[in-house]
Amino acid sequence: MTKTSSMVRRVLVSALLALGVGGCASPGNSNAFELADAGQLVHVGVYDRTEGSSLPVYAKEGRRYIVGTPGHEYAVRIRNNTAARVLVVASVDGVNVISGETAAPAQSGYVLDPWGSVEIIGWRKSLERTAAFFFTEHESSYAARTGRPNDVGVVGVAVFREKVKPLSLRDRELYRGPAASEHDAPAQGSPGRMESRAESPAAAAAPSELNTSQELARRDSDERAARTLGKLGTGHGRNERSGVRVVTFERASDIPAETLVIQYDRRENLVALGVLPALTPRLTRREPDPFPGAIRFAPDPTR
Repeated sequence: MTKTSSMVRRVLVSALLALGVGGCASPGNSNAFELADAGQLVHVGVYDRTEGSSLPVYAKEGRRYIVGTPGHEYAVRIRNNTAARVLVVASVDGVNVISGETAAPAQSGYVLDPWGSVEIIGWRKSLERTAAFFFTEHESSYAARTGRPNDVGVVGVAVFREKVKPLSLRDRELYRGPAASEHDAPAQGSPGRMESRAESPAAAAAPSELNTSQELARRDSDERAARTLGKLGTGHGRNERSGVRVVTFERASDIPAETLVIQYDRRENLVALGVLPALTPRLTRREPDPFPGAIRFAPDPTR
């Protein structure tokens, strides 16, 4: 992507109301995490609005999973862990939550203030309204109903740092004080040396190569399980108020500084995929006694 094309997406949506990202892990389960995904720049959590609780996450083979309940509304909560603004481009089921486009990192997202957070409760319909996220059957999901059924069951967040503008000479003098000479080299990391550290495509780490046959077999197995048990998706729910405003944000790089991924499905499917253990009812019963009669002796007469 050229520098010109990256500037096209400078006008983005920012949340007016920032909520904390709370979470609670399932007690006694070593695979459960407090937050769905904790990156260096942001934390991501999924909140069940119907139950009023954060959804625990389960890990398997480097992937993150949460259990969705059909009919329950939910929200994606994202918290900025840095002292600078960041842009988060969020997708659900492979669809951008703001524009409704087939999701790509270059699209619009939410701008989070330093240490700020946002609760994304639905598909954005305007600057004032959203259509609620809720777990539903695959064929009833917003993605499937708009002709994009292949990536249902996943939440993604691409995080971008903001491009740092160099301070002017006057700004440096005001910051460093009149005693500092303009010929003095500013200390490393001081405002006088602030500059963009955008990663170039060549510098980005190449993804590890996957064994093609194994990957295809895994996907086929996942798809068979989903077809059998009915995979979950996210619906286009009730219209509700969720006000935002437009701000300007220039990305430090065309490549996300961090990408977080959370998959979701109904409990039965996650059990079938080996993410969750099978829940076998524990039977409790009285063991039979081959000689149930108590040992007795002849009683004394009462008269």
